[in-house]
Amino acid sequence: MSVREEVGELSGVTDIQVSAQTGRLVVTSEEPLDDAQVLTAVEDAGYSAVKTR
Repeated sequence: MSVREEVGELSGVTDIQVSAQTGRLVVTSEEPLDDAQVLTAVEDAGYSAVKTR
């Protein structure tokens, strides 16, 4: 699956912005998400990630 597909499966996610050029992922959700869940979803898609904010 793609990063967008993996992260999109998380409960409450309403928007996902992914930039291959910058390597940046921005996730918008109805309620706060657990950072570890987002990082795991990215890793499940075959990529690595770090929290910046």
